[in-house]
Amino acid sequence: MGSLQGFLDRFGPSSEAESVWLQNLFTFIHKHLRTPGGPAHSAAASQSAAGVCELSVCVVEKIQERCSLRSSRPVSYRPLCVSELIAQQHLACVSNLSWSTNQHRAWTREEELSLPGQRSLPRVNLLLIGWLRAGRGGEWRLEDGSGSVRCELTSPSPRWMNRLAFLPHWNYSPHDASGRDQDRGHLELIGSPDLLGPKAELGLAAGLRGAGHDGGAGPDGALSVREAAGVLRNRVRGQRVSVWGQVGSVRPLLEVSGSCFFFFCLEDQQQTVPVLVKGSRLWWAQCVCVGVTVCVTALRVCVLRGWRGNSVLCVTDRSEIHTGYTPGHTQSEATHTQEHTHPEDLEPLPLSVTGPAHSDQLQKDQEEAEPEELPVPSGGRIKRSRVISYQGTVTEVVSEGAGLYLLDRKVGLCLAYQPPARRKLRPGDQVELHQVHFLFRPSPDFPPSMLCCCLGSSLRVSAFSRVGGASRKPSCPGDGVLPRLLLQSNRGVDQYLWTCNLASQLAHSLVPTEPPRPPLHPPLPHCVCLLSWKLSETLWTQRGQRDIYSEMLDWPHCCPLDQYQVDPFVPQLLSVSDLLQSLRSSCWSSLLPPGVLSSSQVNSALSWSCRMLTSDPRTGDSLRPRPLLLVGVLQLPSERSEFTQSLELRDATAAVSCVVTETTEQDDGGQRSAFNTAWIGSLVCVRSFTMVTERFLQSEFPSCRHLDQNGFISNRTSRVYLQFSLDHLIILSPSVTMATHLRMRGAEPGSDDLHRNKREEEEGDDEGSCLKKRRCDEELSSSVAMVTAHEGGEPPRPCISMVIRVESKGGVAWRNAVIGGSDEGAGLQLGFSATALLIGPVVSWARDPKNQPMMEKEAEPEREEKVLLQFSGVSSRWFPLLQPGSVYRLTAPNTQDSSVLIGCSVAGQKGVELHADSSLQVRPDWRIHTLTRPLLLPHTWTQAPPPSVLSVSQVLDCRSEVVTFQGRVTERVSLMDRRGGASGVRLTVCDQSGRSLCVYLDLSHAPYPPGLLPGNQVLLSGFLRKISRSGAVYCSLSPVGCVTVTSLGDSSRLAPPPAPSMHLAHWASSKTVEAQVKGHVVCVLHLQLQWSCCHQGGQNTQVCSSHCGSAAFRATARLVMDDGTAEAHVWLSGQPVQAALGLADSQWAGLQRVVRVRGHVQVFPGGRSLRTDGDTEDVLLHFLLSLCSGDVIGQQVTLTCRKWTNQSSAEVRRFSRGDRDFLTRRLRPLQLTCSHLELQEES
Repeated sequence: MGSLQGFLDRFGPSSEAESVWLQNLFTFIHKHLRTPGGPAHSAAASQSAAGVCELSVCVVEKIQERCSLRSSRPVSYRPLCVSELIAQQHLACVSNLSWSTNQHRAWTREEELSLPGQRSLPRVNLLLIGWLRAGRGGEWRLEDGSGSVRCELTSPSPRWMNRLAFLPHWNYSPHDASGRDQDRGHLELIGSPDLLGPKAELGLAAGLRGAGHDGGAGPDGALSVREAAGVLRNRVRGQRVSVWGQVGSVRPLLEVSGSCFFFFCLEDQQQTVPVLVKGSRLWWAQCVCVGVTVCVTALRVCVLRGWRGNSVLCVTDRSEIHTGYTPGHTQSEATHTQEHTHPEDLEPLPLSVTGPAHSDQLQKDQEEAEPEELPVPSGGRIKRSRVISYQGTVTEVVSEGAGLYLLDRKVGLCLAYQPPARRKLRPGDQVELHQVHFLFRPSPDFPPSMLCCCLGSSLRVSAFSRVGGASRKPSCPGDGVLPRLLLQSNRGVDQYLWTCNLASQLAHSLVPTEPPRPPLHPPLPHCVCLLSWKLSETLWTQRGQRDIYSEMLDWPHCCPLDQYQVDPFVPQLLSVSDLLQSLRSSCWSSLLPPGVLSSSQVNSALSWSCRMLTSDPRTGDSLRPRPLLLVGVLQLPSERSEFTQSLELRDATAAVSCVVTETTEQDDGGQRSAFNTAWIGSLVCVRSFTMVTERFLQSEFPSCRHLDQNGFISNRTSRVYLQFSLDHLIILSPSVTMATHLRMRGAEPGSDDLHRNKREEEEGDDEGSCLKKRRCDEELSSSVAMVTAHEGGEPPRPCISMVIRVESKGGVAWRNAVIGGSDEGAGLQLGFSATALLIGPVVSWARDPKNQPMMEKEAEPEREEKVLLQFSGVSSRWFPLLQPGSVYRLTAPNTQDSSVLIGCSVAGQKGVELHADSSLQVRPDWRIHTLTRPLLLPHTWTQAPPPSVLSVSQVLDCRSEVVTFQGRVTERVSLMDRRGGASGVRLTVCDQSGRSLCVYLDLSHAPYPPGLLPGNQVLLSGFLRKISRSGAVYCSLSPVGCVTVTSLGDSSRLAPPPAPSMHLAHWASSKTVEAQVKGHVVCVLHLQLQWSCCHQGGQNTQVCSSHCGSAAFRATARLVMDDGTAEAHVWLSGQPVQAALGLADSQWAGLQRVVRVRGHVQVFPGGRSLRTDGDTEDVLLHFLLSLCSGDVIGQQVTLTCRKWTNQSSAEVRRFSRGDRDFLTRRLRPLQLTCSHLELQEES
């Protein structure tokens, strides 16, 4: 108590509050700072009483120097030990002893205005005192008798290490943004600490003086950088040197194989010397800053094995660093160490420009052209980055886990190519970047200006953030998953940024709002990162391994960030809901029909229209300027699906119907409808697809000028779906059945081409093939576990199954069925039927075999029994994948009763022979699995011929009443009922010969089928062949008829079928509508050129001034042609007119400009009597007349035309000769409409 009273007497009379404050301060120092700790401070124990008093006096004096009110003591501030700080302070805070209340309020207002949406750190009145120590991995720590806490400093002096310090200004963060800080918080020194003098440190300085003699090189004889470079070239074993110079660069702290180290380079005007720091000197990392002059003592020369045998300077246990050094510096200012060990050779390391720029300067220079190198096949360019220095303020944390930030609201920052720092950047941090790569537009999903740090870059926080609280939700889920993957697989920065954005999009489209129970392992945020990385691996090739030592030390600098690709067509991911919303919002924006039409033509043209967009803007009209990707799970249609006859692609936001085809295994590489049920439940990425929007409109528009008035529309609906081939899918996570299917085929999961690894099955059973297959199976198992882990945990359930082969199937229609139970009565349900051949008996299983290979017990050689499968209600969802000719396993779960799968025979009267197959009602819980490789045994069912499929020509020539045929759709017309609603569809289908056939679909009792679009090839099963009153053949849908899309128009490699070649005389008596004729031009009867606008009605005599965008140039002509058998009048419009007149593209464009001034020009070159509707002296008219009467006459042409259907074959003509009139019947020339004209070269 005597020492306490002596302490109080040193400050004279005080108020009661100040006396209590002084007593608490003295008690705190006596309890927590009495023993400095450490073996070098044993002298403190004998001087405890006097030392505590002196230390307390020194602390009070420092506090009063820092206090805003020098006249009084800060009784509101209380000392706090480190353990209490960690245990009690759960919120981020700031303490600044020198602030007044008004200063703090002004500081708070300034920070919150500079960073909108952020709140400044709350202020606390706490005092921290302790020793600054070196921790593990280069940490600085504040230590007292109760514990220690990690410290972050902006530019500490080496003299602070192992010194007792009072911290007047500091921030405290209780945890990192993710809440997983191992050290449970850290301090940020926002000002220099006050070092307590040697007298107050209880003899500590005396112990330090004994540690300064190491017998090594001191700073007095320090070498310059140029001299040190010579030492590196001429290495002398055991030599220790001191080197001084300016710090040119600081490399990040690395940990390789458990060893931590970092490099910094000393440079002068000509030379650069690298210095390796490891071991007990790692705390230098925060002291070494670019531009500071330092002197490092007791360095030795070592050779890095991983750096082409080059030498570097390496620290030893006696090395010291002096900052702010100039030649003649005294050694008393050096940082000393407490170890007295002798220097030993260190083990080799493990293997494995100008001043800072600002955002305004980058914004000014970013438009400068960068040197371009190799072009990219996708249309992008390879650019080289620039190495610069930059200083700015962190304004947004884009993705902490991915190392992405935003500086000054304009410049992006990527830290993924550096090891993660202990302290994460926060909004408000001021940073200095040196030797950082500047890239312009590396990714369209991020700011145009990007800064990327490699292993040769240095990042230093020059001022800590003054705001706290949680940052925004990170765009990349997962804590550092993508940077860790980046270390394993080297990728360009453009690919990494695309992967980060893809992960954020997948987190939105795949992760449900409510987490699954039980939670999956690995968690979903990590899963989407792995999926995004896996998808990027399929789109880009992998680069070589990173050479970390060359990246840090080589000159000129070389790293993965030197080059980057700028590609405007990098794919973009859309969620299903965003896709549907975009398509539906824009589906009615383009209702304008081409040309000027009458009222009936307008309403007929708008009754059904189709808008098709491709996923890649380089191949056609698209929804976005970049190629689109879709990621989702393929599923069977649900009861709420818009289309019940097609599969669905579903993610966490919505589902969209899909018309799906795939390539056959035959040599011709044709298409067929999808049949493999293994796709159900697989997570896939669709790389190429077509977006289809079918629009149905009931309207009564008087003319096309009223299209903007919705009052004439009585009803309008739209249907949206996708079309794609399974060949354009990437399997990201296969279902259990797909994993089995891929394992049997020997393909890797995630491959976009299932046939790519088929050759592995033919390589034999050599060791390399076995290892490759085993590795494939391991990857497959881990991939399946990522999404379908819950399935593996289910207990085995008994079931029964039988193998069938589908012979035929009917279409989906509304049918009478029992709804729910027998008590609820009957009603209408969707259903269909399929006829199947039974391959074998019913087999019992202890576990569901799914799509495992077929076993011999499942087949009976001589069985020829058939069964009629009835699907209704929920079970009708199997319709899209049941295809004739395919083999399936029908499974009934949770039963061992074989009679469940035995069909019921049809009862008949005595003496009546029935030929009907037995019937089997498929229950909703039954499962169907495709067997792609059934047993190839000489059974009758394996050798059964495929169902007879006719062509359109064979249907036209045959006599059958029920036909099954396929053809390509060339025209689709909606059929209206009396109320104006759509009741059916009329399709015009053709084959390769060009012959066409009309097919009528009555949809009054059936759901609307998707995919009936011009260009698609369809299979029409069980249709009725009929003959009209005029003798034309057509087909109509029967009650058991079925329509299946077998090939998509955008994926077909076949050219449209050519029209048949015919003579005009034969064509006049033929029923062929479209044909190709060859002949010569006799004369031009009429030529009309005009600019028309549907908003203004008919033709106009001057340029359209409404700026409606609908003004269009129309060219029509009528000419007479003769092929030697007859004559025909041919109507031309559009491009064939240009070809007939023999005008080049530039001449045609010039003619359009001249006509636009007038609006309308007509020419009637009818033989010698020329007639026009304008001035005969007009130069334009004479020019057109000369064209029509010049080289056009007699020109040999090949025309593709359609014959008018309402023309008469003969006409009565009157001739006068003198005073007599003669009547005669004369064959009327054919009236043709030309769709294509080709001029023939003279032989």
